[in-house]
Amino acid sequence: MKVSYYPGCSLESIGKSYDHSTREVCRALGVELEEAHDWVCCGSSAGLKMNKLVSTALSGVNLALYEKREPADVVAPCPFCYRRLASAQEEMRQDPKLKGEVQELIEAELSGKLQVHNLVDFLRRKVGLEAIAAKLKKPLAGLKVVPYYGCLLVRPPRVAQFDDPDDPRLMASLLRAAGAEVMPWSHATDCCGAGLSLPRSDAVYRLVGRLAERAREAGAEALVTACPLCQVNLEMRQPATPRLPAFYFTELLGLAFDLPEARRWWPKHLIDPRPLLRSHNLAD
Repeated sequence: MKVSYYPGCSLESIGKSYDHSTREVCRALGVELEEAHDWVCCGSSAGLKMNKLVSTALSGVNLALYEKREPADVVAPCPFCYRRLASAQEEMRQDPKLKGEVQELIEAELSGKLQVHNLVDFLRRKVGLEAIAAKLKKPLAGLKVVPYYGCLLVRPPRVAQFDDPDDPRLMASLLRAAGAEVMPWSHATDCCGAGLSLPRSDAVYRLVGRLAERAREAGAEALVTACPLCQVNLEMRQPATPRLPAFYFTELLGLAFDLPEARRWWPKHLIDPRPLLRSHNLAD
C-alpha cells in the first residue's frame, strides 16, 4: 500500500521519534510512505492567528503539491498539521472567494479532492487490527496505559470525523491489538496547555499535573499520545512524582513488533521510559 506522507515541522524537530517510529512501523506493515520533499509549513498555530489567508495559502501549497501525487491520499501524523490541512480544504470548499484568493496567491489550482488522514485513523481503518496483530513479536502484556488524544486531533468533528469526539476509541483499539492493557479514564481529550507552554507555564503545570494525576488514579503507568507537542509537554511540564512516561503510540507498536530501531527512541524522552519497560521485560 502506498500513501503520501506529510511529516510537518514538528516531526522534523521535537517529534523526531514520532517521525522515525511512524516510518518504521509503516514499513513493517507494508505501507510505503511517499514524502514530497518540497512541502512547506502547514500554517497552523501562530500563523493561523496572525493571518488566515496566508495560513490557508501555506496549507494550499501542500494540498496542491499532494493532489498531483498518486494515490490522492495523504497521512499527516501531527494533529496540528492534520487539522490545518483538512480544515483549509474544507474552508475553501465552503468559501469560493477564499479559494480563489488562495489559488491566485499560490499560483496553482486546487481540486479539493485530496483525502487527508490522521495516522491513528489511517492505521485503524486502512491497515486494520488484524494486520497489526499479525506483526506482533513482543506483545505489551501487563503494560498499563491510557490513550491521550489531546484537544486538536478529534475536533472539530465535521473535519476530524473521528469515531467519537467526546469518547474516542481508535487509539485504544490499536494499543490493545499490541497487547497493552488500556485503562479506562475520562480525560483523553482534555487540553494539556501546549499552546501556553511559554507564556503561561504556571497554567500548563496545573493542566499537565491534573492529567498525570488522573492517569495514575486510573492505574496507568504511562500516557500514550499521537501529538508531538502534547508528548513533549506531558514530559516537560509534569510536576508530580513518580513521573509517568509519555509514549507516541507508534513507539509502542514498534516495540510490540520488536523492531530493532526502537532502542534508539527511548533516549530522546525527557522521562526515561526504560525502567518501566524493563519491569515488564520489554527492554534490555
